[in-house]
This record gives sequence, structure tokens and C-alpha cells, in this order.
Amino acid sequence: MQRRHFLMQTGALAGWTLWSRGAHAAADADLAKRKLVVIMLRGAVDGLSVVTPYGEREYYQARSSTALAAPGSDEGTLLKLDSRFGLNPALARLKPFWDQGALGFVHASGSPDSTRSHFDAQDYMESGTPGRKSTPDGWMNRLLAGLPGPSAPTRAVSMGATPPRIFAGTASVASLGVGPRALEAKAIDDPKMQAALDKLYGQDAAMARTYKDTTEGRGEMKRSMEAGEARRAQGGGGMGGRSMDPSADNGAPSARSFAADARRLGQLIQADAHTQLAFTSVGGWDTHVNQGGAKGQLANRLASLGEGLEALAQGLGDSLKDTVIVVMSEFGRTVRQNGTGGTDHGRANVMWLLGGPVAGGQVMGDWPGLETSALADGRDLAVTTDFRAVLSPILQRHLGVGDAALAQVFPGYGGGTLKGRVLRA
Repeated sequence: MQRRHFLMQTGALAGWTLWSRGAHAAADADLAKRKLVVIMLRGAVDGLSVVTPYGEREYYQARSSTALAAPGSDEGTLLKLDSRFGLNPALARLKPFWDQGALGFVHASGSPDSTRSHFDAQDYMESGTPGRKSTPDGWMNRLLAGLPGPSAPTRAVSMGATPPRIFAGTASVASLGVGPRALEAKAIDDPKMQAALDKLYGQDAAMARTYKDTTEGRGEMKRSMEAGEARRAQGGGGMGGRSMDPSADNGAPSARSFAADARRLGQLIQADAHTQLAFTSVGGWDTHVNQGGAKGQLANRLASLGEGLEALAQGLGDSLKDTVIVVMSEFGRTVRQNGTGGTDHGRANVMWLLGGPVAGGQVMGDWPGLETSALADGRDLAVTTDFRAVLSPILQRHLGVGDAALAQVFPGYGGGTLKGRVLRA
């Protein structure tokens, strides 16, 4: 029996993982339509190269070969967002979302914990308890317990090869593999295999429930995707690469492979009315060497990421109007480039918000500036907005999570201020 539990906990059952289901509150039809997708950029993307403070002379003084030119008519210059910030030109395909008010950013945001360890920083952002390593579960798993509405095997979906820390816990989470063959028939789909597993796990209530959720969730995802493909058939609705430190990616696929998987995830969310929460991650952002500027490895990866986010939005279709997509990374990178044309581990970063409910077209947050006196430890962009201050209004106003439930999602968090409004009125 110990081996059976191990197989279920590690997802060895035909490559599909489903954690045991928790209780949920009463149904609410309107809130059930609202969705949240979280994307983790593992490896610490350089936020100063995503949304660049071209209005700060210190930025250009600190970066001789990696700086991005101020907005202008020349190819490769920043895309103007406002009088201070510009968008990396590699993300040009996302600029229409900004212009439509569906894309916004929260700069100088991140975890209040000062670690520069990829492992610890990712753990803190996924557990929702910065500085506390003993938290056993992830904040998105705890969120499931506080969501209004009925439970379902596919209410939460994790896309990736391994179960993420953010979804660890007791609530049921379906796991979707990456690649075009993720939903192809496997051994678990064979009726004889299912009958044998029914007998194997039938004497253990917890195992039986988890196995039942696994098969139901897998079946529901396959049916939803097949129905979506049928509707589409009828006319209805750059360079990748890994990080310098492979452990920084924590098993996440590269940006190069993200677009096709992102579209598939969006199509699944649109097709399955039960899916409200989704998570995936993208690796390759630990750019210590030869980061590049308007061209180079970082620009190539951002271009692939932008293509993926556009594909996700297209896959969501009409559901995008009810979906908030959050993109975050464990920490930022140093203001000053290093001697090998890269940037090292820093502090604050920029969070991305995309979707119909987002109050976009603005760079939110309390910008501290890049003067030496304003830098954290004299070298890094300072964190002025706790990442939980960005997520909390999304959970409450968008998903309908109450105060008591929010306190369970982010235990020990006393709340914080956010300059700007993340959601439309």
C-alpha cells in the first residue's frame, strides 16, 4: 500500500496527477464563469528589460550594452507606454492588448523576502508565505477551498510535467501534460486497466477517491477538447533555450515550446465550463551571460513568450473577457549589467496582468526610482509592492473570495497597499 500511495502522490499513474478533493462552498453561476491563469517565469526574468524605465538616466548609465533605446521611429526601440516606461519591442504582439486596456503591469513588485536563491524565492511565491519554509501547501490549492461554487475534477488544471508547489495540498487538481500528445490515449484509458485499478484501490477510501477524480478529470478534459475541436472545425468560436542554472527552471519548458501548449491550455479552459484556475511555468530566464538588448537571447525568449501569451488569449476566445492572466517571476535582476554582458540575481520585478477584467493601459505600483539611494542593498530595484497585494484584489473582486478565505490563502499576510487599480470598476 505504501507503493500505491507513492505512485499516486508522484503522478506515476499514467502520467496524470490529481490531488485529493476538498470541500467547496455553494454554487454561484456568475462567479463560476470567472477564471484565473497564473504563469511563473522560472529563472528570474529581467523586469527592467520587460517594462523599461527609459525616463531614468541611471538606467542607461548602468547598462552599456544591454540597454534598450528610448521610444522612437527606429526599429528595435522601446514601445512607448507612458512618459517613463516602454515595452520591450520583442513583445510587440502584446501592445494591442495594452492599447485596448486589457494589459497592465505592476512594477517594483515581488516578495518581501530578500533571498536571491531561485529555489527559495519560487517556493515563497508559490506557497504564498514569504520567509516561511514550513508551509506544506501552495496558495492556489488553498484558494480552491475558498472559491464559491461547486467542486469539479477539472476546476483547477496544472499544465506541466511535474506537480508544481503552488498546487500542492489536499484539494483536487488535474494535471495536463505538455506537447500535442498530452491527451492521447494511455494505459489508464483502457477499460480492463480501469477495472483492475478499481479493485486495487477500492479498499482504500482516500485512494479510491483520488483515482476516481483522476479518471473523471482526464475524461472530462478529453471530451472538452474534442468538443472544442469540433466547434472550430465548423467555423465556431524566436530562439528558446534554458537558463544558465538548470535548477532555476525547476523542470519548466522553455519559451520556444510555450506557444502551442498555451493555445491548447486556453482552448481547454474555454471548452470546459468547470475550469476556473490554471497554472503553468516557463523556464530560461536566468541570463547571467550575454543577455543582449533589443536583440539577443533575452529578446528571443521574450518574443516566444509574447507569442505564447497571444496564443493563450486566442485559445481562450470569448472566455478572455472573464479571465485574468497573471505573469510573475521569483525576483528581478541587478540594475547594473555584469562583466559578461548579463545581469545577476536582484530583488523587485514586474508583474503582468492580461485579460478582460484588467484595468490595463497603465503601469501600476509605487516606482522607487533607480537612484543609488533608492536601490535595495545599493544594487537592486527595491520591492515597493508585495506580490500578494496584487493577487488579493483579483481573488476577492474577480473570484469572489471572502475575507476569511483570503486569510487562509495568504496566512499571516496583513495586507498592503497597491498604487493603482488592477481590475476595472
